[in-house]
Amino acid sequence: MSSARVRSCQVHATAIVDPNARLDTGVSVGPYSIIGPQVRIGKNTLVGPHVVITGATTIGSANRIFQFSSIGEVPQDKKYHGEPSELIIGDNNTIREYVTINTGTEHGQGYTRVGDRNWIMAYVHIAHDCTVSDDTVFANGATLAGHVVVDEFATLGGFTLVHQFCRIGAHSFCAMGTALNKDLPPYVMASGNFATPHGLNKEGLQRRGFSDACIKALHQSYKLLIRNKGSRKESILQVESLAEEHPEVRKFLDFILASKRGVVQ
Repeated sequence: MSSARVRSCQVHATAIVDPNARLDTGVSVGPYSIIGPQVRIGKNTLVGPHVVITGATTIGSANRIFQFSSIGEVPQDKKYHGEPSELIIGDNNTIREYVTINTGTEHGQGYTRVGDRNWIMAYVHIAHDCTVSDDTVFANGATLAGHVVVDEFATLGGFTLVHQFCRIGAHSFCAMGTALNKDLPPYVMASGNFATPHGLNKEGLQRRGFSDACIKALHQSYKLLIRNKGSRKESILQVESLAEEHPEVRKFLDFILASKRGVVQ
């Protein structure tokens, strides 16, 4: 590293930072960590000891990356043969011990993306070509296979397992040990192996300021589209009516109609 970079960052003497890596002001790199040549790290991000950050990895500002994490390593995909791919991480994320996040693949979207303000606990794995939005929670040991999409404010309980190409909707909740092999709609709670739905995430919605009227409309929509054994066409028409007044219902309906894997039942 140049002397200018040394003055603007705190890099432990035992850390190895490639001269081509770009570290913004206020970055801290702990003992024995390794930063590769294509890595870009934003302001005030803290990298703990024994962390490896490699690949074409861009990390935003004010993140905290704890010891023994592996960030930006090549995909665990037999079809990957060294093609260019990226990992993009936003701002204000907490990435705890032993987390692994891989870059994308050529036959996927070419990158893995993690948004802002995510709380990623120990031993979480985020595989190639995944897209994680903002304000999510991944409890210890949660694992995403490739090409998974996780929308904002979703919560994955400890040791949740998610099949490739699944989508997890906004404000949804997976209980501990859940195995998802289908899409989980927004606002819905699920548990089991394989996962089944267990109502709305009402407590989470109330905490985030959803009105009682909105939650009631979502509950009606849930019963019509997830629990109802009657006419699907008639159920969709009823939910369409609710969606006219509540955009959250529209989001719930559109998610289900767009699902390619089918939703939990």
